[in-house]
Amino acid sequence: MKEAVLDVLTTLLGSPWWYVALFSFSAIDGFFPVVPSESLVITAGVFAANGTTNLALVIAVSAAGAVLGDHVSYFVGRFAGAKLLRHLRTAPRRRAGFDWASSTLAERGGLILVIARYIPGGRTVTTLTAGMVGYPLYRFTCFDLLAGVSWGVYSGLIGYSGGIAFERNPILGLLFGLGLALSVTVLVEAGRWLYRRRRPESDEAEPENSDPVTSSR
Repeated sequence: MKEAVLDVLTTLLGSPWWYVALFSFSAIDGFFPVVPSESLVITAGVFAANGTTNLALVIAVSAAGAVLGDHVSYFVGRFAGAKLLRHLRTAPRRRAGFDWASSTLAERGGLILVIARYIPGGRTVTTLTAGMVGYPLYRFTCFDLLAGVSWGVYSGLIGYSGGIAFERNPILGLLFGLGLALSVTVLVEAGRWLYRRRRPESDEAEPENSDPVTSSR
């Protein structure tokens, strides 16, 4: 059974269409965060260890797709911001995420665009918010390029390290890569939780009549 799975994966990964799929899924994940683009990049990285895929090409294609997807999300926020904001007012949980992204963009600027890529659900919320609050496009593009390339390198190398560690068993290498990525995500979330716990209450308090969208323009 395992050999059959490996044969199918090797056949698919050896096809040039795999790079098209990587680009497409990485782009779609930017504005429709249900597509497991990171898992696909990690998988391609695992098989790069035995030469089935090209690691540099995997990283480049994934990063390019991610940057494109982020810009789609940005322009959706920019041109449909008012409608989205009305929807957010009826969805408290989503509104909370928007408020966090908006205030963090105002405080830290483009740095949050890089950090949010490694926070579950943070990438789309932040890029949408950047468009909604009118964050300058040239600055968005510069920071997003940094975020996209770093994400491509991170995901590709995690997979590649698993492939090297388990060269004779790519399935174990894939599980190792996915587990390592999950561990990093858990650590990031734990760090965010501790940071929020340690922040003084005065830093978290905001005037009731403040609106992150209008105050950030």
